[in-house]
Amino acid sequence: MRVRCEIPIDEVGAHSIRELLDALSTIWARYLAKHPLPSLYSSGIRFQTEPNVGEYEDWKTPHQTFEDGWGDCDDLVLYRLAELRAAGERATVVVMRRKGTRKFHVLVRRGNRQLEDPSLEVMKQARHPWAKS
Repeated sequence: MRVRCEIPIDEVGAHSIRELLDALSTIWARYLAKHPLPSLYSSGIRFQTEPNVGEYEDWKTPHQTFEDGWGDCDDLVLYRLAELRAAGERATVVVMRRKGTRKFHVLVRRGNRQLEDPSLEVMKQARHPWAKS
């Protein structure tokens, strides 16, 4: 099922993005528990911006991201959160807005409170394939 919605580009929007990504990652964690995928960081998935940047945001399921072989920051965060939650970790979404812009970036806050940027991690591994865990 595809669902589209409008989210304001302000602080209310940042909270809405966090809540939506949080809910979706909970759903996908349940699905991944029954239909596992390789770990994001060993999957070969690469970071790539969407071709429709600035028009709309398309959030993919972890399985779509895996099949496509790429995702933008929100797709990679959804994948990572779902895999961590499927493994029992209490990870959450962190939404950051670039000051003076209409752009957001999302991160994962691990159960130990450390921040993790899946976009940065997959870019590092693409440059250094030997660094895969």
